Amino acid sequence: MSERILKVNKLLRQEVGKLILEDVDFPAGMVVTIIRADTSPDLHYGDIYVSVMPQEKEEEALVVLNEDIYAMQQKINKKLHMKPVPMIRFRLDLSGDKAERIIEIIRENEERGR
Repeated sequence: MSERILKVNKLLRQEVGKLILEDVDFPAGMVVTIIRADTSPDLHYGDIYVSVMPQEKEEEALVVLNEDIYAMQQKINKKLHMKPVPMIRFRLDLSGDKAERIIEIIRENEERGR
């Protein structure tokens, strides 16, 4: 991955994080965390991966984020001095699910070994 893409990923993650903190109102009892940003090599798209707690509210969180995506995109377009500015898209980060499953398997194996 190029140095430029890495810098854009970091910048997108920071700026979208600020916007979410300042402008997005999530329902009570929901925590949304930005895990990473992945920008396409041509800089046209920036996928923002989020983790949602509790997991049962993942779809609800995506709905809330996507309702505000146009306003967030406009603010990002004004804030970032680059061309093109990646179009943001929100995605669920599923790596936490995989980690939880691995921990569950390890615990099951430990219990069998006892």
